[in-house]
Amino acid sequence: MKKHRRSISRHPVVRILVIWVIAALALLIMTWLLKGLSVDSLETALIAAAAIGLLNALLWPLLSAVLLPFAVLTLGLLALVLNGLIIWLAGQFVDGFHVANLGTAILTAIGMTAINTILSSLLTIDDDNSWSRNMVRRRMKRRAQVEETDVPGVLFLEIDGLAEPVLEEAIRLGYAPTMARWLEEGSHRLASWETDLSSQTSASQAGILHGNNHNIPAFRWYDRARKMIVASSNPDELARLEQEHSDGNGLLADDGASRGNMFSGDAPSVMNTASTIKNLSRFHTADFYAYFANPYNFSRTLLLFIWDIVLEKYQFWQARRKDVQPRLDKHKRGGKYPLLRAFMTVFLRELNVYTLIGDMFAGVSSVYTTFGGYDEVAHHSGVESKDAFDILFKIDQQLARLESAAEQAPRPYDLVILSDHGQSGGATFKQRYHMTLEDLVQQLTEKYQIVGDVDVHEDWKQVNVFLTEAVHHDRKAVQRPLRRALKRTTHEDEVALGPEGKEFRESLSEEKKSAAEGEDELPHIVVLGSGNLGLVYGTQIEKRATLEEIEGFYPGLLDGLAAHEGVGFVMVHSEEHGPVVIGAGGRYYLADDRVEGENPLAAFGPYAAKHLRRTDSFPDAPDLLVNSFYNAGTNEVAACEELIGCHGGLGGYQTQAFLLFPAEWQTEEQERVGAAAVYRQLKGWLNQIDHQGES
Repeated sequence: MKKHRRSISRHPVVRILVIWVIAALALLIMTWLLKGLSVDSLETALIAAAAIGLLNALLWPLLSAVLLPFAVLTLGLLALVLNGLIIWLAGQFVDGFHVANLGTAILTAIGMTAINTILSSLLTIDDDNSWSRNMVRRRMKRRAQVEETDVPGVLFLEIDGLAEPVLEEAIRLGYAPTMARWLEEGSHRLASWETDLSSQTSASQAGILHGNNHNIPAFRWYDRARKMIVASSNPDELARLEQEHSDGNGLLADDGASRGNMFSGDAPSVMNTASTIKNLSRFHTADFYAYFANPYNFSRTLLLFIWDIVLEKYQFWQARRKDVQPRLDKHKRGGKYPLLRAFMTVFLRELNVYTLIGDMFAGVSSVYTTFGGYDEVAHHSGVESKDAFDILFKIDQQLARLESAAEQAPRPYDLVILSDHGQSGGATFKQRYHMTLEDLVQQLTEKYQIVGDVDVHEDWKQVNVFLTEAVHHDRKAVQRPLRRALKRTTHEDEVALGPEGKEFRESLSEEKKSAAEGEDELPHIVVLGSGNLGLVYGTQIEKRATLEEIEGFYPGLLDGLAAHEGVGFVMVHSEEHGPVVIGAGGRYYLADDRVEGENPLAAFGPYAAKHLRRTDSFPDAPDLLVNSFYNAGTNEVAACEELIGCHGGLGGYQTQAFLLFPAEWQTEEQERVGAAAVYRQLKGWLNQIDHQGES
């Protein structure tokens, strides 16, 4: 079990001396590895390390000012070259310290960063608490003309996909020491909240950030009016959804900032926010100064990125060697997945943290950001796997970094940690029954054409959002080369890598065009998946098909689905009875709260009927809403997509999200059900803070 440890960085003089010695030792170690590098003695190493530090302090602020406009274009490689240049310069005037060339200097910089990262981690040194952080604070104060105030700001830090019971288990096992310390010291309280039926990010963030997630039945659904499939990974659709759901009073409307989210919460300042990446009327921060203020941040990120790729390959090898079950195959955890995982767990995490530090030093009143690494790894490795807990531990470390930085901000900051949903585990529908939900529907309706997509490809969304925003960079020196480099993967000014790449975007455009021209090229039935939730739509009529029509058009379909052992229940709307939930042993008539036979919702919690009634009222509710079984004994569901940790429907941890908030804050609702209830709570807290500032 991991223990809570106090960092020696609380003693600045000791920290500086330790970092200095580590840098000198790193130089000596690198002389053993590189032929073009030589250091005469330990004394020379100490002098050289001091010289490198001094040059960084004097030159890096000027060099980084030149670097910033090209940060995205070079992906940080220019920073690495400048690291090497400074080491090479130190070698020109420190006697006994020889650096053969710039290439040797760059390798030395990488090696020193690796050694410093390892030793600093072992000694729990917070290297952010240094001159580089002071540089950021001074720059932000000058640029934003920040005035000190006693009115608190708030950081809303979302850990995507982390269920409240899983967080409690992680705390017990020592994987969340920062949050555990807050709870032990009494500075924070932990509360749970229950998601809507669509227990996934687009529905939850629309509710949390705008107070409204009406008619978002899943991650992907069929839009009857436009006769097309809508995907939450498509920024154009997210922009449309935000326009429909926002009333201008989003969570971040009052001088807030959105960082790395699906929706903006009406924040005036946005970065990597999917719904706004093409809206150039919004302020898109391109100032990554907080990240590049430390000359070795890129080297550190690069090393952590490479290490995470190696770690994923090792963890997958271990899972196969030990025959861990359930387990995904190499098609889901091989190929480009290790790169995608490292982008989520390292690159976006580091970018978010340093941007948040810059926001705090600029005195921003409220910020909402998403840490997606745990969700990504839990999907592929398992909800409570060591792989996922390790990622959670690293996210927890970032909370300590932010807590430390907040002490130097021009205003006090409160940290609120929350999740948008949880995840439920288990072998997938296909792994269990050797067929997909689409295959089952096709088997039960043999003579009709069916098209299905039960793999929602959420993974690549944040990569594409980041690159698309880079393409729209306001500096032409950056924008034009980047546009050319990404031309083959860009469609309608949107970068689309991964399974939902350029060809997928073009196919969606063709569907829009066909619908507009009145062409009827859609299959009879569309089957979509969102976690363990399946959505079945008929496309040949303009409205939602009723139970009576479905039994007439597709005899045996309803009974066949409900009787399948992988299905927990099917909801359909009856012209006579309203919404009806059908299980293998009974029916639940939701309109008059009447059950015939066995209650098909008995295993799905006290709010299941309420969630289903609400979803039934959506214009784009599916003709058949199919939810997998839930085994309470093993806490398992069966995902319609090929992920062993899933969310989107009902059953298990996926609907059990959490709020971790300052202990002195009062809660307005004892039972928070639905994402809109979380919006009301968070907005209420912000309003209370605003009133304190006015009084």
